[in-house]
Amino acid sequence: MQWVTRAVRSERNKLTAVVNIRLTPGERAVVAENAETAGLTVSAYCRRLILGRTVHAHTDSAVIRELRRVGGLLKAVHTESGGAYSAATAATLTEVRNAIRRVAR
Repeated sequence: MQWVTRAVRSERNKLTAVVNIRLTPGERAVVAENAETAGLTVSAYCRRLILGRTVHAHTDSAVIRELRRVGGLLKAVHTESGGAYSAATAATLTEVRNAIRRVAR
């Protein structure tokens, strides 16, 4: 495999080709909102979609982190109570796990 210097690689991968598409103002607003949710520019968002790449929303990552934090707190309640609320905490932890799986899809 031949190694390419960063300068040559960036020159080769410059984004110089342009693709124009026509959208309604409403469609443009949806695209802009989706790009913002994903933490991307509109161009980067559209490029990923067009090339079939996955686009993950930043909010999904934040929600998953928060759900994991809540799960940890529930586990602490279960441990510190000596299992006094075991049925309730077990059911709630199951719901937290299921929520994480749904968001992670």
